[in-house]
Amino acid sequence: MITELNRRRLLSGASSLLATAATLSAFASRDTQAASRTSGPNPAHSRAYPSIDQTLQRAVDDGTVAAVVAMGATDQGLVYQGARGQANATIHEPIGPDTIFWLLSMTKSITATACMQLVEQGRLSLDQAAGDILPQLKSPQILEGFDASGQPKLRPARRAITVRHLLTHTSGYTYSIWSEGISQYEKVTGMPDIGYSMNGAFEAPLEFEPGDRWAYGISMDWVGKLIEAVTDQSLEVYFREHIFEPLGMRNTGFLIGSAQKRRVATLHRRQADGSLTPEPFELNQRPEFFMGGGGLFSTPRDFMAFLQMLLNGGRHGSERILKADTVAAMFRNHIGNLQVGEMKTAQPSWSNSFDQFPGQPHKWGLSFDINTQPGPHGRSAGSASWAGLLNTYFWIDPVKRVAGSLFTQMLPFFDERVVKLYGDFEQLLYGGLHRV
Repeated sequence: MITELNRRRLLSGASSLLATAATLSAFASRDTQAASRTSGPNPAHSRAYPSIDQTLQRAVDDGTVAAVVAMGATDQGLVYQGARGQANATIHEPIGPDTIFWLLSMTKSITATACMQLVEQGRLSLDQAAGDILPQLKSPQILEGFDASGQPKLRPARRAITVRHLLTHTSGYTYSIWSEGISQYEKVTGMPDIGYSMNGAFEAPLEFEPGDRWAYGISMDWVGKLIEAVTDQSLEVYFREHIFEPLGMRNTGFLIGSAQKRRVATLHRRQADGSLTPEPFELNQRPEFFMGGGGLFSTPRDFMAFLQMLLNGGRHGSERILKADTVAAMFRNHIGNLQVGEMKTAQPSWSNSFDQFPGQPHKWGLSFDINTQPGPHGRSAGSASWAGLLNTYFWIDPVKRVAGSLFTQMLPFFDERVVKLYGDFEQLLYGGLHRV
């Protein structure tokens, strides 16, 4: 996750990766309307959703968001897309389905997809020790606290970390945004936050024995490292060749060209009085590693193509990305009797405390939050969902065959007003489907 947006000066030592930017820049020169196989919704479907248009406009008018894009699909295709507000606060360019957004933790679903491709091929196994592939994971240390002088107290972990532990956030790795212990560890040791995309972040200790509990953290960044080690390719190249190109996601990647950079949505921050203020946003284009847990940029149109692939059991159009059985497995509980609990903030300027399903038990799949009871706004039990730090959200309902996403770019995460808007959109989308 990200602890500072303007980071270019901290990343000047990683210039060897810049050559890759030219590749994605070439993609940017193609016509953006042809960049995805996600065509516009059927006009007959669109007429069923005027209330969503009105809800999005009201959210801009009352300051809930500065701008928003919402999209919905069934297994038959796109049924709704709507956008309101300005993508760029300076030049007042309207936001739309081809605006560039930072996905942050929505990246995890793509990294998990790549990992499961390798599992299908027999090149990875869910229950193998990750340290057999990455020696850095052979002897993890557990943070037990801090001594009287403020120095961390560490001990060796007694269990090996498996690939499944990493995919399910049961490895013991956490994020400083939701961990007082790791926040203090960063201050004491000078270890960079994972959001800087510096390899020093992988020196982080665990906070519990692998498999003991669920806690959200940097595990999927380790999965990204596993993918690179097994394939001998960077995530940028592997994702492009095996996911993005087959799905027509030509505006998605870790590195974006100059034309795409001009289409990035302006970041806003909620102030104490409820207003929204634009903040400078420096794109990280010189990383020491590609963040499998949060480094991708994309568009709502591109990401919906990815969601449609999962909704359709691993196939989109003529392209098969995963086997249907693999997708079904990704949507099942993989943490047994453990529970996904509330994530209590340690850094309120970046995230509020949050729980997607307060008062309900929910589980974790590979790598999705799974609600075990019907959601309050229409989704079925067994749906998969997650979000990104800048208040982007998605869900996939494999029972009713519905997928939806809501894109904003604002902090702190899990903004109460945006979460309500997300719920309203979901409810109206399901309601519209009944009228089609």
